[in-house]
Amino acid sequence: MKAYCSLLESLDLARRRTRLFRYEPYPKQAEFHALSATCRERLLLGANQSGKTLCGAAEMSIHLTGRYPDWWQGRRWDRPIRAWAGSETSEVTRDGVQRLLIGEPKDESQWGTGYIPHDALSSFTRRQGVSSALDGAMIEHVSGGHSMLGFKTYDQGRQKWQGETLDLVWFDEEAPQDIYTEGLTRTNATDGIVYLTCTPLLGMSDVIYAFINEAGMG
Repeated sequence: MKAYCSLLESLDLARRRTRLFRYEPYPKQAEFHALSATCRERLLLGANQSGKTLCGAAEMSIHLTGRYPDWWQGRRWDRPIRAWAGSETSEVTRDGVQRLLIGEPKDESQWGTGYIPHDALSSFTRRQGVSSALDGAMIEHVSGGHSMLGFKTYDQGRQKWQGETLDLVWFDEEAPQDIYTEGLTRTNATDGIVYLTCTPLLGMSDVIYAFINEAGMG
């Protein structure tokens, strides 16, 4: 009986370590992904618990690993990429973005059960002063080499969003205008992409208004 339980636990862990391969987007999510082929900037609005952050984590993981599924119609990179993902504070980034990408932050035995497959998670660096928070990770890309993922926060201020040249930036929850602009600027040299997944708790902010106006809805 003990051996049987151990086998079930091993099978369950193996399943959770390959979460990305079972991601099946619903139509709105699939449309969002597909738009990355033609749009440098994208916005996915949704209510709480509507799958917007999950969608963002799945896309980030697909690009970082280069493991594009058969249904993928969006942009592709055939090389390792450099990317940032962030949210409002270190704790919010840890409990949202990091949890979905890496696994349960406060249980390191679960790291590798997020959307980044366990066998692609090569190394990580810790954030000083914030329990269980990561500063970044290196992800194996199918072409060879490693993609770089950095975890950022809005409360670090605009200066901490400067300097890097990036392929991809994911904002989870609405960013202040100056930080959003800095994130977008990081991708200019590479013609990279930026996407925002959020619940519009701040109302008609400058960032949200710019997307709505561009779409001809304002």
